[in-house]
Amino acid sequence: MNVRHQNIIQLVSERGSVSVSELSQITGVSEVTVRQDLNVLEKGGFLRRVHGSAVAPESDDVGARMRTRYAVKKRLAEHAASLVNAGEAVFIEGGSTNALLARELSERRDITIITVSHYIAGLLRETGGEVIILGGLYQKSSESVVGPLTRLCIQHLNFHKVFIGIDGWDALTGFTGRNMLRCDVVNALMAKNTHTIALTDSSKFGQIHPYPLAPEHPFSHVITDTDLPDTCKEILQAQGLRLDILGPV
Repeated sequence: MNVRHQNIIQLVSERGSVSVSELSQITGVSEVTVRQDLNVLEKGGFLRRVHGSAVAPESDDVGARMRTRYAVKKRLAEHAASLVNAGEAVFIEGGSTNALLARELSERRDITIITVSHYIAGLLRETGGEVIILGGLYQKSSESVVGPLTRLCIQHLNFHKVFIGIDGWDALTGFTGRNMLRCDVVNALMAKNTHTIALTDSSKFGQIHPYPLAPEHPFSHVITDTDLPDTCKEILQAQGLRLDILGPV
């Protein structure tokens, strides 16, 4: 994704709707090029095309969340992708930053990607490598599968790294999530005793949600950005987690 695409995403996110002609004037390219850009961005779920304009998705879906703090999340996703080695099987659980990670990995032919997220699977439909989608009860709100069948699938698979999205972290509660069934899937992943990575922007720190994420199996690694409060950083490091804190490009 180039800088012009990022600017278009930002404009549409801020205004809700921007015409093709205005985007052409702002970006300095022809309307034909803008329409090509919009086709690419619509395919990625960043916006919707209507006659003569681009509009933000109406619902609070993964594509909508990807536009929030987009530049930060993309930087985190790029770093996470650099940690994936040739020949590895990696599990990408869900969330907006993980969706951007899937985009970063979509052209890799030398890895296998496993996911419970149908949204992420859709981003990988033209990937060069193998993609494994687990079975289970389809949860419309998260566009993921959950439940006992999903747990069973996880128990019968092995992978080198797991990238997990979180909803909150607090010094008293640790990592937490807002969805009980999704947290159940995360707990099954954490019980595999593999390299588990919390991939999240810093806005989640200081938030508390009802359901704990794997209190018996702590994360190995956290990737976040420089807005992480110093107090959170000190506590996480004292717990022995590897902490990658990334600034702007």
